Amino acid sequence: MIITRTPFRISFAGGGSDLPSFYHLHEGCVLSTSINKYMYVTIHPTFANGETVVKYNKTEIVKDVRKIQHPIARQILLDHKLGGVEVVSTADIPSGTGLSTSSAYTVGLIHAVYAYSGKYCSQERIAREACELEIDKLGEPIGKQDQYGTAVGGLKMIKFLPDDSVEVEPVIIKGSVKRKLNNNLLLFYTGLTHSAGDILKEQGEKASESSGVAYQNLVKMTKLAYDMREALTCGDLDGFGEILNANWELKRSLTGNITNDFIDKYYQIAMKNGALGGKLLGAGGGGFLLFYCPEEKQARLRSALSELVELPFSMEGSGTKIIYVGEKDWD
Repeated sequence: MIITRTPFRISFAGGGSDLPSFYHLHEGCVLSTSINKYMYVTIHPTFANGETVVKYNKTEIVKDVRKIQHPIARQILLDHKLGGVEVVSTADIPSGTGLSTSSAYTVGLIHAVYAYSGKYCSQERIAREACELEIDKLGEPIGKQDQYGTAVGGLKMIKFLPDDSVEVEPVIIKGSVKRKLNNNLLLFYTGLTHSAGDILKEQGEKASESSGVAYQNLVKMTKLAYDMREALTCGDLDGFGEILNANWELKRSLTGNITNDFIDKYYQIAMKNGALGGKLLGAGGGGFLLFYCPEEKQARLRSALSELVELPFSMEGSGTKIIYVGEKDWD
């Protein structure tokens, strides 16, 4: 038995610049961190010889891997010519909430399959293969930040280059700044879920128009990602919060379905009750609201947002990892 643990991610600035329609024209970049909420994937031989089992929010039992309905599990098992296994996934967070559950599953299962086959695979290679699987093989209209954001741990700048390559650079900040940043970040669940593919498809179409507002705003968002990194390395956390707000104002204008009256209402409530900045995580339409709020104002903010569910979290630095290896005959 192999068990992998893959963190979810939150992005602070630059989201949307990871779409090929944009970064083929202008280098994209996202400032992101992995967090201590995880996707767990288990793989082990099935008891019934010849059967392949995939368990997620439902259970599939097939004799032929090609008949698996879960597209990601089916494609990974076919790519690795692997059957006769049981794959089980469990997550700390529900899907469709903007924390990259789908890509975390892809990353975790690729990692698990390599380990099950007795092979080592680096985090960046896992991320690259996850991108190829989701975008190229399955045709999802998504970007590359989620795969790299979940596979590679820590606070980092992820750059998306016009030649389709990706560079990951850790963001080095003082321990005291990191602790304060961690303490001043708050997550609240809106209760709404979304279809990222539909939103990103429209966003990708608009981002390809270099004279359009969406493209120009994405260019500004990539600059904000660098400004935010500079603020963090200098320990200017109030500046970080203000940039977070500026990035959200640009992001919400990319398409008409990123935000709605419900989200706008609670965002404004937060800003009037101590938050210096925030954003909706993920493609838009629902999920989690992230806010930067100094500790001395957090009690007022929590009271104002009492109708929403808060998710305590902290940044983490491990990325996808194997947390259990059982006995197996490798011959």
